[in-house]
Amino acid sequence: MNFTAVKSIYIFEMTRFFRTIMQSLISPVLSTSLYFVVFGAAIGSRIDQVEGVSYGAFIVPGLIMLSVMTQATANASFGIYFPKFTGTIYELLSAPVNFLEITMGYVGAAATKAMIIGLIILGTAFFFVDLQIAHPLAMLAFLVLTCVSFSLLGFIIGIWAGNFEQLQLIPLLVITPLVFLGGSFYSISMLPSGWQTVALFNPVVYLISGFRWAFFNTSDVGIGISLAAITLFTAICVTVIWWIFRTGWRIRQ
Repeated sequence: MNFTAVKSIYIFEMTRFFRTIMQSLISPVLSTSLYFVVFGAAIGSRIDQVEGVSYGAFIVPGLIMLSVMTQATANASFGIYFPKFTGTIYELLSAPVNFLEITMGYVGAAATKAMIIGLIILGTAFFFVDLQIAHPLAMLAFLVLTCVSFSLLGFIIGIWAGNFEQLQLIPLLVITPLVFLGGSFYSISMLPSGWQTVALFNPVVYLISGFRWAFFNTSDVGIGISLAAITLFTAICVTVIWWIFRTGWRIRQ
């Protein structure tokens, strides 16, 4: 394992993150704070409780997941797409590093960025709502797994994208709607029975449900199912990346 290569890629990506701190960190945190004001204060004052939890606190895990998933995907996709766009990816491919080391560098940096944003948003939430975390270690575990898995997905999107428009296509048209429809602002038990069944086909439901369980000890699906879902999703992403580097799809073509 060439840890020097992994460290170099990681440091380069993290340096770019702190160099553009306004749009990389401050912007998503401010946007999420507006959600707290609108949904937590304005709408939350008209809703008593959801599953025994105040509505303002209930939406916190969903808002964190919304930011983490979108930021992890965006950071990882841009991180690997930009070398493709400038042509410097061929220097990376010709260097004595394998696909695992390249992936670890880019995905590790993207996951770290999303993790930082998620933790800052969590800290910000304490200023708006009375929040208790029932299982802190489980909460951190779910947060790390989500950051890593969606960074892997973003890495795949960055390799697939042929232009900057395609780079934004899946995050905007697929991931964000799935998060909003995955129980970010409500429990799927509030839906009619037919729509509850439909919602279970949304993979994001399992991630948000498990993360919410870590906060309030309540979830829409079993915690074991949530862990199995995110593990399977991560394994699929790793397999796809291995296949991409093995075949050279969208990299050497």
